[in-house]
Amino acid sequence: MMFAICATPALAGAPADMDDAAFVRQTLEHIHPAPIPALAALDALPALPGPAPDAQAHAWRHWAVLNPQFADAHTFIGLPDWRGDTQRHLAQGGKLFPFEVRVEADGRIMVRASLGGAPSPHAGAEILSIDGTPARELVAGMLRLTHGDSDRFRRHLLSQRWWLYLWKTNGAPAGYRIKLRGTTLDMAGSSATPQVLADEASFDKLYNLTLHPGAAAVMKVGSFDSSHLERFKAFTHDAFQRLRGSGVNTLVIDISANGGGDDVMWLEALMPYLANKPYRTGSTYLKKDAASGALSRGEIVTWHQPQMGNPLRFQGKTYAVIGPATYSSAVLFANVMQDFGFATLAGTGGAVRSSQTGGVRKFSLPQSGLALFVPRFVLDRPAGARPQHPWLEPDIQLPAEGAVNALLRGLR
Repeated sequence: MMFAICATPALAGAPADMDDAAFVRQTLEHIHPAPIPALAALDALPALPGPAPDAQAHAWRHWAVLNPQFADAHTFIGLPDWRGDTQRHLAQGGKLFPFEVRVEADGRIMVRASLGGAPSPHAGAEILSIDGTPARELVAGMLRLTHGDSDRFRRHLLSQRWWLYLWKTNGAPAGYRIKLRGTTLDMAGSSATPQVLADEASFDKLYNLTLHPGAAAVMKVGSFDSSHLERFKAFTHDAFQRLRGSGVNTLVIDISANGGGDDVMWLEALMPYLANKPYRTGSTYLKKDAASGALSRGEIVTWHQPQMGNPLRFQGKTYAVIGPATYSSAVLFANVMQDFGFATLAGTGGAVRSSQTGGVRKFSLPQSGLALFVPRFVLDRPAGARPQHPWLEPDIQLPAEGAVNALLRGLR
């Protein structure tokens, strides 16, 4: 199954002058394969208030309150080009909040690093307020706009994009007064590229192999973006050659920061080295026809065969590390690893559903130009749907921060 996003400017048959609210409702009802409880909240949403300096951000703050109620990271109303907006903002001399942060479950904000990921002398400090606004108040306001399956997923997403949410809700001044526990900083905004953008632009940061003592190795797979397919296939071929030549008998595949992409990435570049029995990517599915809107149920009948004759097939112990950012196609990969016994899952669960939506389409809202993302199918894991246990859960529970190192320590 493909989880790539297909851009669609408008819904077929929608009037050109349709307002955003009607467009959102009609599109969700026509495309989304499951009932949408948030439609009641859509009906209760007041009209968009009057004009504001940044019209699109203003509209986003209005519409994004629906995102947590969709409770699915593939269903949300977002800024149409936040990556490009950020690059242009920085290129024009704009500044951003100067820290990478981590948002805790209790609403605290902790400094993780300088913006961009460089070490900071304030790492580990708690932020009490920003420009006079209490941290917990800021967090609560931003989480009301954040999309995702669960509170845990949304907190992690907000942590990664804190600089963006603060910019789009409070502006991007030249400097900030940041009250930490024990001290107050008057800091200039940063012109650094945020870490999430810098990392996804670097193949070597997304994909790498590190050998460790005890005949162990860690393969980081940070994305299943299919634009990397051929290079990724070359990377995995070389990596499994290194594993064989180095006598590694324990492989840790780190997908804790992998937000998904296209299944072809792992089907063609990982499974030839990992599978030792036939497998399929899911069991049953619920799908809306893109043209008619008709709903259908079915079963995944395609079984993939293992490459038992592959001389580089890994025959040691395999672990896959998941985390709050593991999503979409990465969840499907984790499902296959767990359900067919190809790997032991380790890490943090309870953040995303193991039954995943997919076939995501991107629409442009006719008035505001905001992006509406809507999936058209739901795929159950190979072992079948688990209504009583819907979340992706590891076999070995580890903290989200430092999960790979914690696993390696436990294996020694």
